[in-house]
Parts: sequence; structure tokens; C-alpha cells
Amino acid sequence: MAMVKEKGFYSNFFSMWIVLVLQNVVTLSVNLADNMMLGAYSETSLSGVAAVNQVQFIYQYLLLAVGEGIVIIGSQYFGKKNTDPIRKLSGLALRIALVMAVILFAIMSIFPHLVLSAFTTDEAIIREGMRYVTVIRFTYFFFAVTQILLATLRSTGVVNIALYLSVITLLINCSINYTLIYGHFGAPRMGVVGAAIGTLVARIIETTIVIIYMIRKEKNIHLKAADVVRGTDPVLAQDYVKVIIPMLIINALWGFNNAVQNAILGHMTARAIAANSVATTLFLMVKSTGQGSASTASFIVGHAIGEGKKDQLRDYAKTLQILFLLIGIASGLILYLIRVPILNVYNLTPETKEMANRFLIILSVVCVGMSYQMPTNAGIIRGGGDTKYCMIVDLVSIWGIVIPISFIMAFVVKASPEIVVICLNADQIFKGIPAFIKCNYGHWAKKLTRDDADGEGEAAAG
Repeated sequence: MAMVKEKGFYSNFFSMWIVLVLQNVVTLSVNLADNMMLGAYSETSLSGVAAVNQVQFIYQYLLLAVGEGIVIIGSQYFGKKNTDPIRKLSGLALRIALVMAVILFAIMSIFPHLVLSAFTTDEAIIREGMRYVTVIRFTYFFFAVTQILLATLRSTGVVNIALYLSVITLLINCSINYTLIYGHFGAPRMGVVGAAIGTLVARIIETTIVIIYMIRKEKNIHLKAADVVRGTDPVLAQDYVKVIIPMLIINALWGFNNAVQNAILGHMTARAIAANSVATTLFLMVKSTGQGSASTASFIVGHAIGEGKKDQLRDYAKTLQILFLLIGIASGLILYLIRVPILNVYNLTPETKEMANRFLIILSVVCVGMSYQMPTNAGIIRGGGDTKYCMIVDLVSIWGIVIPISFIMAFVVKASPEIVVICLNADQIFKGIPAFIKCNYGHWAKKLTRDDADGEGEAAAG
């Protein structure tokens, strides 16, 4: 297998990949800091916030689908040096994201106890989660705007602003959390409510910064407030909807999959939800390497299609897959090595800490498979325009195999939480097989752009 010889290919990949990985790590460090501070404050508070965050995961995955639609189509238009459709798509995506925020806000305002009881039967944990919800629900609106604007910028290759925002958010959130969770510097001791306030303030500030950046610094798209309220060209909107519907299904499945995982573990044993929260938070940080690979590959593939470089796509895909494997091996090793020092920071019972340690050893192996299959499926194949394939793979693997087997192992066989975690994450390994076959022997490159700026005409499959 010949590697790509273009020096620019590797510099483009790693320059974007490093920024995206750092951005994801810093963003997730906010959650890790929350977990550490709340874990030291109260294990019940930690579990309550973890239950609420399952809903946040679903919402985040749905927003990711809406944003990735801009990246997949927009990167092709950017490759053609045509940014007018990107601006129109961004306005449409913002409207969709804000509708999602309103719906989630309403659900968490009216039915918080019902939602949280799906993840745990412990009333003390539910009460802490409901206290957290009273504030955290307001972050949904700001998070929606920020994520869509950052996806819009990523479709043109601009990623540095996301890293800067993440660093600012981390500093603000940690400072407020330290002050309000424990009641330092004369502030009231607020526990989970203090953590929620820290997140809300950070979200407001990051949204304000990215809007100012779009107004004063952005050079390619020139997005205006009018683009958010005015209608989008119906043909362009149809192209966008065709791309995001499979991704919305996929990402909803992923969000619900994470939620179901925690629900299954949370109903098995009281300490499993806290142990899984700690292990998952750390795993998600290391998983950022795979997510960065997927986002980078999606832009590179889409941009290449837009530039008309279809003859080079196979070489690009083969080289990217080798990079994914190397990144995966390194990521799994890092997770394995850092698990003990990180766990020692938490104020957990010895039994909970040992369970989290075993979960992390399992996830170290899972990380290798995930780092290959996820960017191959979600980066190369989906980034090339074939979103339906990924939807089918996830439908079969998650809901046809993983969830039923995990449920049976947990509640029928009464297997240990460690065995259930293996079952819940098995798809990260076996999905690598169809990913390899599709990427190397199947057809996945599709032209999603129209021939004129307004999006009229037919989009031809490549």
C-alpha cells in the first residue's frame, strides 16, 4: 500500500488534526474538571450530574449532525471557491439547532424527574440531578449557536478559533466551579448548582466571542443575522436535509446508546454509574484523537471532491487509514498509562475506584478499534457524501447487536459490570471490518454541490 507522497497532504492533516484534538481535549476537560470537583464534593452529586449529562450527550450528538452537514457539503463548495451556499446552509442549520434547544429546554423544564429516573432509581441522585437541571437547561441555547458557527468555520478550514474558545471556557468554568461548588472566597457553598452556573457563564461568553469573531474577523462567508431569519433556497435546503437526516438518525442512536449504557449500568449496581462516569469522561478525552481524525478526514475528502481530485481520493483514503491505526495504538496506550494517576485524584470509595480502573483497561483496547473505524466511517466515507451507509451500519450494530446482547448479559445472565461494558463497546471493534471493505472496495465519493451559487440544478453522484 503506497502512502501519499504530497508533503502538503500531511501538513494539512496534522495541522488541522492537532488543533481539533486539542480543542476536543480542552472542551472535555471542562467535564473532567466538573467530575473531579464534584467527585471530591460528593459521589451522589457526581452521579446526579452524570445522569443529566446523558441527555446532554444526545443533544450534543444531534447538534453535531446538523453541523457536520455544513462541513460535508460546505467543504465541497469551498473546494470550488463558492461560499454563498455555505452562508445559506449556516442560516438554515442555526434555525434547526435553535428549535432543538427549545424542545430540550421544555422537556427538561417540565419532566426532569421522569427523564432522570430513566438512568437511576436512586432518589438522592435524582434530586441532585434536578438541582443541576434548574440552571444547566439555559446553556442549551448558547451551545447550539456556538456549535453551528464553529462547524460553519470548519467547513472553510478555520479551526483555531474553536481551540481558543475551549481554553477560555475551561479557565472560566474551573474558576467559577472552584468558587461556587465548595464556597471559597466567601461565596456560598452551592454544590451542583455552582457547577451549573460555571458552565452557563462559560457558554454565554464563548457564544459572545464566536459571534464577534464572525462579525469582525471572518473573511470567507460573511454571515449576517438576516441569513438566520430569511428562507433558504429550497433546492439547497433539500440537498442539506438529504445529508443530515441519516446523520441525525446515526447521532441520535449514538446519543441514546450512551444513555442506554448508563441506564443499564446504573440499574445494575449503585456504584456502577459513578465508576462509568469517571471512566467514560477520561475515555472521551482520549477518544478526541479519533474524533479529530474524523473531522479532519471529512474536510480533506470533501475539499478534494470539490476541487475535482477524485483520482487521488483512493490514495488519500489508504494513507488516512494507516494514520488512523497509528493514532489508535498510541491513544490506547496513553489511556492505559494515565488511568491510575487520574483515578487517584477522585474521592471515590475503593470499590468504585477499582471498578472504574477495570472499565478503563477495557476501554484502552476499545480505543484502538474506535480510532480506526470511527474516522474511516464518519470521516472518509461520510465525509465523501455517503451518509446512508453509516446509518445502516450503526442501526444494525447498535440496536440489532450491541444493546440487545448487553441487556441480556446485564439482566438475564446477571454478568458483571465489566462484561457488560465489553458488550456495550464491542461494536467499536467489529465495525472496523465493514469500514475497511467499504472504504477500500466500495463506492463512497459523491458530488454534493450544485453548478451555480444559488444551488439550482442537479447534484451528481461521483
